[in-house]
Amino acid sequence: MTDASDAPAPPAPKPRIRDAEATRARILDAAKKEFAKNGLGGARVDVIAEKAKANKRMIYHYFSSKEGLFQTVLEDAYLDIRTAEQKLNLDHLEPREALEKMVRFTWDYYLKNPEFITLVNSENLHRAKHLKKSEVIKVASRKFVDRMSSLLNRGVAAGVFRADIDPVQLNITIAAIGYYYLTNRFTGSIIFDRDLMAKEALDERLRFNIGTIMRMVCVTP
Repeated sequence: MTDASDAPAPPAPKPRIRDAEATRARILDAAKKEFAKNGLGGARVDVIAEKAKANKRMIYHYFSSKEGLFQTVLEDAYLDIRTAEQKLNLDHLEPREALEKMVRFTWDYYLKNPEFITLVNSENLHRAKHLKKSEVIKVASRKFVDRMSSLLNRGVAAGVFRADIDPVQLNITIAAIGYYYLTNRFTGSIIFDRDLMAKEALDERLRFNIGTIMRMVCVTP
């Protein structure tokens, strides 16, 4: 006869933390797609919950409100591109090579992550009221500007970059020459009578972007 104390213990319950993290991740993924497609005003929490296989109660539990969810999605979008930029390890490259790599990366990132552009457009319609409340973004943005400043200083010290380039203006310009092209690709294709999204057109645009920045920044392009 087997003593009850010798019986195997029942399996420990699976931790709910992992389930909660997975649910939160699904909500953020579904919300990113919904906000990118319809903007903050047009996005519906019901649709996000359905696509995330969650319920509205969980969304409000994790993010308090639709506005809170949008802010988190926006923060994640900005942190994703800032993290990817950091992984470029530009400090280990010669200044000219590092600058070209940054221009190329920005263009490729916009192409591969179209939701980023539409999320930024949506936030601008709301006058950046969500980013204003985000300390996370403020810290990440300061580091972003510092990285460009460091790159410019290295280039000036090496005698290859002009000494009068503002890192903030340079970051804006690198973003703008890719951002504008892609946000206006439909109207631009009509106005200029060419398919701006054809592979040849995209390759040509990247070469133009790189050439433009290098001529602007370098002592001798």
